[in-house]
Amino acid sequence: MTRLKMHREADQDALDLMRGLMSMNVTLVLVGVGIRQSGLLTGGHYDAASGQWRFLPRKDGKSYFNDEAGTQTDRRFDLIDLDPFRYDTPARIAAWTTHLAGLEDCLRLFRAEPGMLTTGDMPEYLFRRIQGVVGLLERLIEDGCAAAIDNGTEKLTVSLLDDIHIDLRDVPGRDPQAGEIPEVPQPPRPAPASKRGRNTVFDDRGPASSSSAS
Repeated sequence: MTRLKMHREADQDALDLMRGLMSMNVTLVLVGVGIRQSGLLTGGHYDAASGQWRFLPRKDGKSYFNDEAGTQTDRRFDLIDLDPFRYDTPARIAAWTTHLAGLEDCLRLFRAEPGMLTTGDMPEYLFRRIQGVVGLLERLIEDGCAAAIDNGTEKLTVSLLDDIHIDLRDVPGRDPQAGEIPEVPQPPRPAPASKRGRNTVFDDRGPASSSSAS
């Protein structure tokens, strides 16, 4: 939905069509990024030069995007925010693990084991890796499965996923200006081992030297 830009006449027509369909008791499920800030529900677009929302008339002189029409558009939609998963309470951890279990059931790797994504360090590792963003999780698992098939291991492990670099810039159909390419977190890396001096307590330093005074 955020691909609609209200400064384009064709996109204004598309939004008009959506409103018309909803007047016919048709339920539309629309997906987008930053809907509240996009100005779509108010029929406006963001003017970067002025830093304000603008409500421009159509080229034919008809403007459906005035304050009244914007209010009508807003009333037609129920916004449901789909936030990323969290990993800070038992309930949220359980919800994340349940999601991983559903994803695991869909995998068809030959050597996949029960709990491959839901036991041990894997749930926490996957969360740290993608910060709870479902789209990034799907891409990571998809690329991980392709790597597991190519190298013959046929299962997902932390070491295998560590070598997977997520890059959504080459995914066809995504619009960077619509916020469809999220920032990808860097893979977690283990902290470098601290360099400690060697214990010399039991070293043999030879006979103690003696000195004499005349």
